[in-house]
Amino acid sequence: MEAKSGIEGKVVVITGASSGIGEATARVLAQRGAHVVLGARRTDRLEALAAEIQAAGGSAAFRTLDVTDRDDMEAFVQFALTTFGRLDVVVNNAGVMPLSALEALKVDEWDRMVDVNIKGVLYGIAAGLPVMKGQGFGQFINVSSIGGHRVSPTAAVYCATKYAVIAISEGLRQENTDIRVTVISPGVTTSELAESITDPEAQAGMKSFRSIAISAEAVANSIAYAIDQPEDVEVSEIIIRPTASPY
Repeated sequence: MEAKSGIEGKVVVITGASSGIGEATARVLAQRGAHVVLGARRTDRLEALAAEIQAAGGSAAFRTLDVTDRDDMEAFVQFALTTFGRLDVVVNNAGVMPLSALEALKVDEWDRMVDVNIKGVLYGIAAGLPVMKGQGFGQFINVSSIGGHRVSPTAAVYCATKYAVIAISEGLRQENTDIRVTVISPGVTTSELAESITDPEAQAGMKSFRSIAISAEAVANSIAYAIDQPEDVEVSEIIIRPTASPY
């Protein structure tokens, strides 16, 4: 089995594919000839998205996925292998962002961010890496954030998880000369992430911040760019944010 160049024909699994960046990435890659495998908890949305892609002539499959469950992540990758026979790219995109000041002590929300934003990425790596090492090629695209480069009030735990994504990705890159590793760090982007904020102060601040949001498709195009490079070219990190962003 040989590595494929570009995007066409590649098998790409995408976590958090039911909305936002994941959904946009599925559309963009399918339009460019990839076989996309969609994973998220909201199966009805996945079904609708896969049907839309297929109706437009693209190739898509879907499976319910909880990235906080390691066995479920393993089954998701195996589903991709069974369906399409190979694994070229894992897009670890699923994330949550319930911002709040630390003194609010929303410990359950801290736990959720650690489980989804850090463990979810690690479980994606654990499921995909043995397959890629066996093939001798593959690519991980791990979605971090500008919050992985700069900490702001109410975002301490969220930013910590996104710093962790960058650290994990860099370690993965250094340890594997045959696997490409890319970090995508979006600035404020149109998505449902802010809907998980329960803290009134953080919610108000985010509403103002999101007034300059870029589209999820813009971020999806950056993911496509990283995948499209020749196999001996690794795009290590892309920071993509609104032109008007002060951060």
